[in-house]
Amino acid sequence: MIVAEAVGRALSAAGAKVAFGVVGSGNFHVTNALVRHGARFFAARHEGGAATMADAYARMSGRVGVVTVHQGPGLTNAMTGLTEAAKSRTPLIVVAAEATEPHSNFHIDQEALASAVGALPLRIASAATAAEDTLAAYRTAVAERRTILLNLPLNVQARETDPDWAALETLAAGLHETALAASRVPAEDPGVARLAELLAGARRPVFLAGRGGRHARRELEELAEATGALLATSAVAKGLFRGSPWDLDISGGFATPLTAELIRAADLVVGWGCALNMWTTRHGSLITPGTTVVLVDLDHPAHGTFVDVGLRVTGDTAAVAAALTRSTHAPAEAQEADSEDRGYRSAEVARRIAAEGGWRRVPYTDDGRDGRIDPRTLTIALDDLLPDDRVVATDSGNFMGYPAMFLDVPDEQGFCFTQAFQSIGLGLATAIGAAVARPDRLPVAALGDGGALMGIAELETVVRLGIPMVVVVYDDEAYGAEVHHFTGEPMDTVTFPPADFAAIARGHGCTAVTVTTAGDLAPVADWLKGPRDRPLLIHAKVTRDRGSWWLEEAFKGH
Repeated sequence: MIVAEAVGRALSAAGAKVAFGVVGSGNFHVTNALVRHGARFFAARHEGGAATMADAYARMSGRVGVVTVHQGPGLTNAMTGLTEAAKSRTPLIVVAAEATEPHSNFHIDQEALASAVGALPLRIASAATAAEDTLAAYRTAVAERRTILLNLPLNVQARETDPDWAALETLAAGLHETALAASRVPAEDPGVARLAELLAGARRPVFLAGRGGRHARRELEELAEATGALLATSAVAKGLFRGSPWDLDISGGFATPLTAELIRAADLVVGWGCALNMWTTRHGSLITPGTTVVLVDLDHPAHGTFVDVGLRVTGDTAAVAAALTRSTHAPAEAQEADSEDRGYRSAEVARRIAAEGGWRRVPYTDDGRDGRIDPRTLTIALDDLLPDDRVVATDSGNFMGYPAMFLDVPDEQGFCFTQAFQSIGLGLATAIGAAVARPDRLPVAALGDGGALMGIAELETVVRLGIPMVVVVYDDEAYGAEVHHFTGEPMDTVTFPPADFAAIARGHGCTAVTVTTAGDLAPVADWLKGPRDRPLLIHAKVTRDRGSWWLEEAFKGH
C-alpha cells in the first residue's frame, strides 16, 4: 500500500473513528483511507470550521480529534481553529499534506506555522516508518494533551510501504487508554501533604475546577464534602458540579454576585486543573489579599495566573483529590449529618446559594423596547423552552455572557466553550463538533451577528448532516464589544445595516423565526414538538444600548 493509506489505517486502528476536514488533492487519499478503515468523515465547508469541529468533538467525546487538510492554503485556512485547540491543550491531530519543494506555489514552512501557535509539528518523513510514526503522534496527542500537526509530504505519501500490520494493530489496540493512563501523573508530589494541612486548617475553602478537573467530579466532590469546600468552575468546566447544593457555577466574569462574594471571602482557593487566568479571577480581583492559593495540575506553566500562587502540586486532579480524601478524617458528627456546619458549608450559605446562586434569581430591569428584546429575557425564555438534555456552544462577542449565564446545562458535557483564543466565528463549528460527539443531546449554537456571518458557510453543513440544531443569533447589528468599549468614538467601521438572518437560514434549508419579543418564540415550541427534520435558526434582534457588564471586566485586559 502507499504511505497515505498506511497513515489513515494506523489512525483508525489507534481509535480515530471520526474525522473532519475539507478534501483537496493533497489529503484525498489519506481521508479516503480513514473512511475505508472505519472512520466517519464529516466534510466541512471551510478548514477553519473543520479544525474547530474536531476540537469540540475531542472535548465532548474524550477521544482524539482528527482533521485532514490540503497542503498550504488548506492549513492556513485552518490556523485559527488550530490555535484555539493548541491553547486549550486539546488532543488533536491535523493531518496536513505538505509541499516540500520550495518552487511549489503551495510551499510554506508548515512546521514553523504550527510552532508559532503552540501546536507540535511532526512529519511522516519515511515510508518505512510511516505507520509507526502515526501511532507515535497519536500517543503524544493523548499523553501530553497536545495539538499535533502531522505533516504528510506529497513526495512521501505516494511511496510504497509494507508495514507489519499484525504487530502494529497489537500496538494500536488500547493505545488511547494506555496513553491516557500515562498522562495521569500519580499523587506523589510532596506538596500533597502540605495541601492536606492547608485544607485541615481552612475555614472557608473554595475549589475551582477547570478543564483539567472535568474528569474528576466524584473525587473533588468527595474531598469537598470531607473538608467543607464550596464548588465552582472556570467557564470551560461549566456544569461539572450541577446538582450539588454547594455549586456556585462559573467563577470570573460570568459569576453571580453571590459567587463573587463567597470566593472573595475564601481563606483558601484550590484550582484543580484551572489556570486561574484573568477571566476566571476577574483580573485577580476575586482573590482577596491574604487568601492562600493552590494550583493542582499535570504541569505548571511559568505564566498564566493573575494571582500569587502559594503552592503548586503536580499530579492528576482526580488522583490528588482521592489521596487527600483518604488522608482526611472528618469529625464523626460531620459524617453523620450533612446539615452540620463544617468548613465553608453552613445552613446559611446553603440557603443563600439556593436563593441567589443562579443568574435567574438575580433581579433585573427588562430593557426590551422599539422592536428589540432584552437578551436576558430572550435567554431565560429559551432556557424554559429547550429540553434539559442539551449541549450549548457559544461564540465570542458582547452577547456571549447571556447563554453562559442564563442557559443551564445538565453537566460538564453540556457546555462547549472554544474561547481560549477569544476568536469570533467559531461558535457554529463548535456546535457541530459537539453534536457529533453527543448525538443524544439537543445542540444549541449561541452566536453574535458578527460571528454568525463569519461562520455562515457551516450552516449548510448543519443542514446537510441533518443535525437537529437550534442556532440563536443575538443580533445587535454591530461588533458590539467594540461599540461599547470605544464609547464616544466614530462607529462606522463596526456597525452594519440590518441583515435578515431568518431569510439567510431559510435559503440554506433551515426553519427560521425572527424574535423581537418573548411572544415571538411560540414557533420554537412548535419546532421542539417535532419532527425536527430541519435545523432551527432564531434571529433575535437584541437591545444594544449598553454593553454587558461582564464585558467591562474583560476589556481591562486589553
